[in-house]
Amino acid sequence: MMKTIPYEDIKARLLQKPGFREAYDALAPEFELAQTIIAARAARGLTQAELAARMETSQSYIARLESGRVLPSMRTWQRLAAATGTRPKFTLEPLPGR
Repeated sequence: MMKTIPYEDIKARLLQKPGFREAYDALAPEFELAQTIIAARAARGLTQAELAARMETSQSYIARLESGRVLPSMRTWQRLAAATGTRPKFTLEPLPGR
């Protein structure tokens, strides 16, 4: 029987590998963007299909946005905001230690 290893344990091990943490950290903005999309949709109680219908796009496109495989254009970001009853907000923050 195979032993199941918790995700957190696997992640912790991988983050110790040379170069992995840098690659992981470089993707952090994309992960954050995907989480923002998921949270906005969930806060409205919408399924991916319902959000897609509001945006006049496909459910598979919403899934790709939420997985981080596709980055939204500015126009798509504005359509997401309108479809979820939110307003887009864009910021640039200083890097730690600078």
